[in-house]
Amino acid sequence: MSGGTGARVLGQWGEERVAEKLRREGWSITARNYRCRMGELDIVAENGTFLAFVEVKLRKDSRFGSACESVTPSKQRKLRAAAQCYLLSCPSKLQPRFDVAEVYAPQGVRTETPDIYYIENAF
Repeated sequence: MSGGTGARVLGQWGEERVAEKLRREGWSITARNYRCRMGELDIVAENGTFLAFVEVKLRKDSRFGSACESVTPSKQRKLRAAAQCYLLSCPSKLQPRFDVAEVYAPQGVRTETPDIYYIENAF
């Protein structure tokens, strides 16, 4: 996805679908689009046991590979560093983990029921 306004709107739409899914499953969303000098965390959620740092990846389809494939080792390092910043400002006794949510929306924001694949402990 390019960095244009349309991509940003689509990304936010995908993040909201994932946040809704997490809430239905009993998670509390503690932060969205947390930014620090080290990077950004799409969603931070907790369920009483885990503090999940969730990277959301949205695609129209998987023709060019799965969405989670774009969470490269370099991106993982940035997410870990951003999570450390988050934990310094918002300490938690919960077990941290890194999850990836793949959202497939063939019609973009007009997709009524996007496919969401949620990968716990993705890295």
